[in-house]
Amino acid sequence: MNKIKWRNKALKQLRKIKQARTREKIYDAVGTLTEFPNCRNVKKIKTTDHYRLRVGDWRVFFTPELEIIYIEEVKRRNEQTY
Repeated sequence: MNKIKWRNKALKQLRKIKQARTREKIYDAVGTLTEFPNCRNVKKIKTTDHYRLRVGDWRVFFTPELEIIYIEEVKRRNEQTY
């Protein structure tokens, strides 16, 4: 089982989301990463060691290291997300 640690940048981005429901969905989806790599809606980003979790129109970027998953960023999906 993995531990989840949020970077300050990701926490700030999560707090800026105006809809409380969306924030809750994202937070709950991140909670499923404790079972990584057996998670749904997760893909590896090709040119880096990062992964992304899809939550509706939002993307959560994270880096797994040993038994700790670092949440790096939370962004809304658009043409400039990747």
